[in-house]
Amino acid sequence: MTRGTRMVSDDRTARQIFEALMAAPTRARFGFGAKLAIVNVDFQNAYTRIEEFATAYETDPSQIDHVNAINRRARARGMPVIWTHVGYRDDGGDAGVWGTRTNTPDSLQNIKIASRRHAFDDRCDIDPAHDAIYVKRMPSAFFETPLASYLVWHKVDTVVVTGGSTSGCVRATAVDALSHGYRTIVPIETTADKHESYHFASLTDLQLKYADVVPVQRVLDWLDGV
Repeated sequence: MTRGTRMVSDDRTARQIFEALMAAPTRARFGFGAKLAIVNVDFQNAYTRIEEFATAYETDPSQIDHVNAINRRARARGMPVIWTHVGYRDDGGDAGVWGTRTNTPDSLQNIKIASRRHAFDDRCDIDPAHDAIYVKRMPSAFFETPLASYLVWHKVDTVVVTGGSTSGCVRATAVDALSHGYRTIVPIETTADKHESYHFASLTDLQLKYADVVPVQRVLDWLDGV
């Protein structure tokens, strides 16, 4: 008698699978703890300015507005806000093997520190007096940055992950957040990817395994109730 499940194959799109899951969740939520931090992943021109860079993408046109709203509420309640952006040395060597698959002006390792591609999108409401800002070189915001110790210092138990791409650095950061023992939350409207298939498949995977994938309003409501 077969007890497991053979891989399902059907005609549903990734969006349809995600919407069906959200309409009838199959897992208990991790929920919010006592104190959260907002980790905003890679809101830099290389990935947000679709009119300027081939590497940029947009899912919800109001993504940055939603992120700014969450961050303002978090700051007002004394909760940490963190921003990451990707950038590399002039020789690209710190991209490691990740930077070896292509070598064009649009390639990952050619996002140079202090370049236009490295700079944060100026639509982002960043408060240098309050917010922590880290340069990262690999997908997860936790990898070889001070993020883990910063969250411990602030006695955080919940991490809200925003940014892009949903299938790349957001997913990697959310998986690492859970692995570090944090309740992990991904607000839907605050993430973006190049194709809806990657985007919704990743949100489905996160919701099933690693995070609470919720409407942004749920995070705002929790912050308003603190």
